[in-house]
Amino acid sequence: MADAELERLAAAVPPGVREVCEALVRAGHEAVTVGGAVRDAMLGRDPGDWDVATSAHPEEVVQLFGHTIPTGLQHGTVTVVVGRGKAREAIEVTTYRGEGAYHDGRRPESVVFGVPLVEDLARRDLVVNAIAYDPVAGTLHDPFDGRGDIAARRLRAVGDAAARFTEDGLRVMRAIRFAATLGFALDPATEAAIPAALRSLAKVSRERVKVELDKLLGAPKPGEALEIARRTGVLAQELPEALAGDEAAWRQRVAWIDAAPADAILRAAALFAGAGGAAAEATWRRLKGANDERDRLVRLVKAAETGREGRMEAPALRRVLAAAGRARGADLVALWRARGDVGGAAVAAMATAILERGDALAAGELAITGGDLMQELGIPPSREVGRLLEVALAAVLDDPARNTREQLLAIVRGA
Repeated sequence: MADAELERLAAAVPPGVREVCEALVRAGHEAVTVGGAVRDAMLGRDPGDWDVATSAHPEEVVQLFGHTIPTGLQHGTVTVVVGRGKAREAIEVTTYRGEGAYHDGRRPESVVFGVPLVEDLARRDLVVNAIAYDPVAGTLHDPFDGRGDIAARRLRAVGDAAARFTEDGLRVMRAIRFAATLGFALDPATEAAIPAALRSLAKVSRERVKVELDKLLGAPKPGEALEIARRTGVLAQELPEALAGDEAAWRQRVAWIDAAPADAILRAAALFAGAGGAAAEATWRRLKGANDERDRLVRLVKAAETGREGRMEAPALRRVLAAAGRARGADLVALWRARGDVGGAAVAAMATAILERGDALAAGELAITGGDLMQELGIPPSREVGRLLEVALAAVLDDPARNTREQLLAIVRGA
């Protein structure tokens, strides 16, 4: 490995991670950093969390460090806390392990400690994630040529792809997600193993599937990864609503998603645009999405296709914006603009003007209040007050110039 690459890796390792590795080595154990942080540092990307793998058994790790948290002792994981104040770091330390049989499509029935590092790396999902760096010795352990895959911008499963995916169905989603987030091509043999593993993917919790979907949709260009998910059957199984429409409609949505800002919900709105708000809502409920996310998604999906049929008049567009809510206005402008057709551009420009002008889009933005109505019309608090405010809002959505106290009182008196 080139000295410059090793120097870049050495510089990237956080002080706390280096401290933990040095303490383990002084105690006679092996200690390396593994996984995504090593991969990202080699790519020149900003690494996320750094994990440490060690030959030390969990109880030895606990005895060696003063502040530990038994995060997952049965799987060999201990969280070691080092530093104080702002320099405080929590570092996951996991014992090298081999794994027993997988029967639930998610986790091994048993783990075995005391295996060599190469066996620990062999249980990982993708070759680019099966690289270890020893920050104490300054050496790289790369038994499956992860460096070669990084150079080739390629994703391969470690060993038998069918076995890796069938063992843990979430690895299917991870492989597709990494294709999006890293911009790497999925190796044909690895992709070919996905359809047979769909039964394992079906056993994975919906929350975990959603986490991977969010990361995929938040990638710079998720379109190709979504196409992998479509042709391997992942979308048909996990998100069938996303396949609404014909081939041409699918291609349009993929281009739309890639052009939209890197926001998972905004892009999900483009993904489900052909399916409608009810389908999007059902999907997000199935994926256990948060209520506020679901509300945002449904409102965006309902408005996403606005303007496709031809010229749209301002009153109709104000009604669309009102239904979505002013808080969603910027989202909708971005979504329409990203759609890439003449109608989308026109609607985005008109909506921008409406929002910047401050046209009233909700009853709370009217020049009269419910209290004004009760005082001027002599009516008690009731549903009638709400109905009259709706009448007033409808008039203002037609013509913003009507949003004065005098005009609105005249309108509601005649309602």
